[in-house]
Amino acid sequence: VMTPLPGLDLILATDTMVEGVHFPNGHYGGDTAERLLRVNLSDLAAKTGRPVGYLLSIAWPKNVSAELMQGFASGLRDVQKAYDFRLYGGDTVSTSGPMVVTATLIGVVPEGQMVKRAEAQAGDDIWVTGSIGDACLGLKYVTGHDITPVPDGEALWLWEEAYLRPQPRLLIRKLLRKYASASIDVSDGLLADIGHITTASKLGCKIYTADVPLSAPTQKWLSGQGDSQKAIVELVTAGDDYEIVFTASPDHKEDIAREYKNLGVHVACIGQCMTGNDVTLLDPNNKSFYAEPAGYKHF
Repeated sequence: VMTPLPGLDLILATDTMVEGVHFPNGHYGGDTAERLLRVNLSDLAAKTGRPVGYLLSIAWPKNVSAELMQGFASGLRDVQKAYDFRLYGGDTVSTSGPMVVTATLIGVVPEGQMVKRAEAQAGDDIWVTGSIGDACLGLKYVTGHDITPVPDGEALWLWEEAYLRPQPRLLIRKLLRKYASASIDVSDGLLADIGHITTASKLGCKIYTADVPLSAPTQKWLSGQGDSQKAIVELVTAGDDYEIVFTASPDHKEDIAREYKNLGVHVACIGQCMTGNDVTLLDPNNKSFYAEPAGYKHF
């Protein structure tokens, strides 16, 4: 039985990861464990919650070694220690199929202060933390796909870390409560997740693709592509970034930029919410262009 302390609401976030779908075949160790908890923490961060514990269920392939199981457990411990929460319990089974693992994270938020995805307003600015697209290229690297132009070792390390160990933005939860009208974490893809906000809020939006924040290695990769428009669409639809997209009144634009900078978190204003239901992409010349609806589809 769990009863939150007075003045707090409980938040539950759950994610299931399947071998060969959400992580590469045979990756049963600490990297997968870290990623599982980190993506759950990202969900919690978008709702401005603080983690307290989690439940874990694992279907282990029959051929998995004790060494890999120990590595998985070590990855769990590392994230628990880094973000100060604990494992409450769960279940384990053996399977002849792929590994399947589910974590249900339990968090708390001040009563009535959770930021939802359905309360954006027409005219609100659209913001995103961090950088977009690093995890897209990290997945290519981890799964052995060619990346051209050939990146250096520093770029490969950054991309791999972005994919395997996303950084949940728990540090910004107080600022989200202060300024955000709606928020969501970027899991399905930047455009798809902005679409989740605008659909829930019964709005449309315009996105300035030139303002989407990219790391230096990803910007270099983009500059080396023959079709830059196709390449930027790939980056904003691939998913797995686990940054936070939020909407806020333009009246707070300067305050948001200043306070996030003081917190050491980069944020970029990349668009605006509008009446209607269209998602309009604008190129560097502010000309609209069409992109096929994309992003991770769960079914």
